[in-house]
Order: sequence, then structure tokens, then C-alpha cells
Amino acid sequence: MRFLILADIHANLEALEAVLERARGQFDQVICCGDLVGYGPDPNQVTEAVRQLGPAVMVRGNHDKAAVGLTDLSLFNPLARSAALWTQTQLSEENRRYLLAMPRGPAEGSGFTVAHGSLLDEDQYLLNLEDALQSLSLAAHGLTFFGHTHVQGGFAWFKEQRAGPLNPGLRKAADESRLVLDWENRYLINPGAVGQPRDDDPRAAFAVFDQKKALLSYFRVEYPVGRVQQKMRNVGLPSYLADRLARGW
Repeated sequence: MRFLILADIHANLEALEAVLERARGQFDQVICCGDLVGYGPDPNQVTEAVRQLGPAVMVRGNHDKAAVGLTDLSLFNPLARSAALWTQTQLSEENRRYLLAMPRGPAEGSGFTVAHGSLLDEDQYLLNLEDALQSLSLAAHGLTFFGHTHVQGGFAWFKEQRAGPLNPGLRKAADESRLVLDWENRYLINPGAVGQPRDDDPRAAFAVFDQKKALLSYFRVEYPVGRVQQKMRNVGLPSYLADRLARGW
């Protein structure tokens, strides 16, 4: 089975469309690590597109919860809170019900686990090796997919009893990086953010996992950032949220 791994789409329809076009023919099912909405200008269109994909395994993100009133918005920074409040006013009732029903992570797949933040807390940011080791020690499988940080890569615990970060090295002109998985190791894989990357690369990020070959491929793809930025300004979303898309942070 080949899986398309998506995370942090954040209502960015153009980025999602570019990812789906680039991944065409390379996957059989979809895994979604949460945050379909928040920040971006197309929450309904993105939610409907993901619904049509029918993810095999998916979990909710903190912005999905915020969009349907399941989290305290005082915990959000002012810009994220403003976008969440705007998203609440835009969602159709059908899409609101879909987001409300999204399962809490972690969720188990066939030989892998899916989380938004971590295995300890669905809203925890795994930004350093110390925090990642806690989740690696708790994982039911050797492979866990997660999102939330908007940083493509992840962490690994190697059979030699050492641990370290995973860096796909997708900079400059590179748009694909492959990792052959060794099942004596344990992996936390972040496919990167589809809709709002924060690793100094503005291109949409995703990953494909070929289960039979034990092959994980990281990808980056260009999309019309300017079009999304203009949409955001047109609907009154904070300018900073639009500006950051071009910088990738």
C-alpha cells in the first residue's frame, strides 16, 4: 500500500491542489495529520477536498478544534485567534460537522501511528530531540506520522542506541528526498506543512510512504503563493499571515 501523508493544509486550496497534482498516481490511500483549516482563505473548499479523498487514517489538529469551538481561543496568539474566529463564520454546517467528528490523535493504522502533535498530547510541538524521545518510547509501531510544527523531517531512534533528527535536505532546486526505513529503528515522520511551511522553504510539503518497499519520500512543490495571499487580503485575514507564506516561516 502506498500512502500520501498530508499535514497542516490550513485552508490553502492552491497548495493542496498542487500537492495532489504532484502526487497523482503515486498513492493508494491518504493519511492526514490534522489542521485542515485555520490561517488560510478556503476552509470549505479544503475540507470538502479532503472529504473526497476519504483518508484511511486521520486525526484532528488544534485549528480544526478551534474552528468548531472545541478549544479555548485565549490560548491562541492574536493572529491565529483572528483567523480562527473568521473561519468559524465561514464554515458550512456540513463541513462544521465533519471537523467536529474528526478523531482525536493518536490513531492507529496498519503498522503505523498517526498524531497531530505527539503521542503524549495532541497539541504538543515536537521541535527537539528530548521531547521526541518521549513519543518514540511510547510508539506502538516503529513508524509514527505527525504534524503541527510545520517543519518537514522528523526524528529517529536508531538500532545502535542513538537518536537524531531527520533532515530531508530539500533546499534550493531539490524537490524530492528518499529515506529507506530500517524496521530495527523507530521513526517519527513529519511530512511538512502543505499550506503554511515554517522551515524557510515556501513550497508546499508532503510525503509518500510505500509500505511494501519500506520507502519514505519527502516532496516539495511550487504553488501560486501570490494568489493565496491576495485571497487572504480580500477577505480581511491578517496581513502577516499572508506575508509569511512567501517566506516559508
